[in-house]
Formats: sequence, structure tokens, C-alpha cells
Amino acid sequence: MDIAKKYENVKQRIEKAALRANRNPKDIKLVTVTKTHPVEVIEKALQLGIEYIGENKVQEAEAKLPKLKGKYKEFHFIGHLQSNKIKKLIPLRPTLIHSLDKFSTIRKLHNYLQKNELHQDILIEVNTSGEESKFGVEPSSTLPLIKAVANFSNVHIKGLMTIGKLTDNKDEIRTCFSQLRELQQQIAQQNIAGVKMELLSMGMTNDFEIAIEEGANIVRIGTAILGPRQYKEKR
Repeated sequence: MDIAKKYENVKQRIEKAALRANRNPKDIKLVTVTKTHPVEVIEKALQLGIEYIGENKVQEAEAKLPKLKGKYKEFHFIGHLQSNKIKKLIPLRPTLIHSLDKFSTIRKLHNYLQKNELHQDILIEVNTSGEESKFGVEPSSTLPLIKAVANFSNVHIKGLMTIGKLTDNKDEIRTCFSQLRELQQQIAQQNIAGVKMELLSMGMTNDFEIAIEEGANIVRIGTAILGPRQYKEKR
């Protein structure tokens, strides 16, 4: 199946999942994860109507985005952000950083933005699966973290992000997503100044339909559209 057919298939699956949940499919943003895929493959996808692209690594984004300038609508950074990469990421103008989970990193991001008179929308990454291999703040620590960084004037919290549990058990995956939605609602009720709980980024190739049924309005899909990740062979 070529990219055009895969893309159309994913859009249809998003629509069906949204309708099952009595939601408007247009309310769900599809971020196509372009990690490891070369510029020529991404260009082909953009020609098919893909508008939002997501990268996991700053170095890879640095190498590719200048070659794609003007061809995409939004760039989302979805990987773990190390504080020493902030000054390299921000000039790439990410619309949204999905994956912040540490006070120290958010403070350094704010300081850099303030110094350069810039602003940045972010999500707080939550580890809802309890897997040690995953980044993300613990659910119980999410509200305290948000309260601690809410007064950073140049960083704007727009919602939450999570990665579903790596399992074939759909009930366990669903629990990860429903927990994030419930956490979103709890935080929204706090009415914290400067904090919005508008966005839920959850769901990837293997579980995005469950995520949509549980309230995701951003899904991050790579393999189902662009095919398997293209890692360079080691010599």
C-alpha cells in the first residue's frame, strides 16, 4: 500500500472512531510522525495533504526542517526534550512541544524564551502506564508540577500528553487514555491562571482509535502512514 492509500485509510479510521464516540472528526488533529523518514518521503506526504509533522529528535529536525520550509503548516516536537537542546529546538519554531515533564527543563525553556522575547505552547507529558522505560511525570505529581510552572509567563500549558501501554491488552491501553482524560478534567476544574486544558495528545499507530474514543484531539501517527521507520544501517 502506498502513502496515499495509507493516509486515506488512516483518515477514514479516525473518522469512524470519532463518530463511534459521538465526536466531530474535524476536532481531531493528525500529526504525522516523520521520525527517521527522509525529506523526499516527507515531501511526498505533504503533497498528499498532510499539514502537521512531528519529530522526536532535535538533531534530526534541524537537518530536515530547513529543506521543508514553507511546505508544512505546523511542526510539533514530540520527543523527550533535553535542556541542552532548547536553544537548538526553539529556532525551528515548533507550534507545540508535547513532551515536557520536569520543572528544571520547563524553567530553562522559559528563561530562554524570555531572554529572546518569545512564547511557546507546551503539553505536560504524563506516564499513565507506569512503565519505567517511559518518560513523563507521575499522574499524582502532574498538578503540583503545573502549579509550580504556571507563573512562567513565556511558557503556555495547553494540555496533556501520554503514550499508551505497550501491550495487546486493549483494556489496559484504554485505561492509560481514560486516566489522562480524567486528569485533564481535574486540572481544568482548578482554574489555574495561565493554564489551559484544551489538548489531549494521545494515540499512535497501534492504538489511536482507542485514544480518540477516550477523548484525544491530537493523535501522533507515523508507521500507519509512512511505513516502517527507516533506520540507517550501521557499518
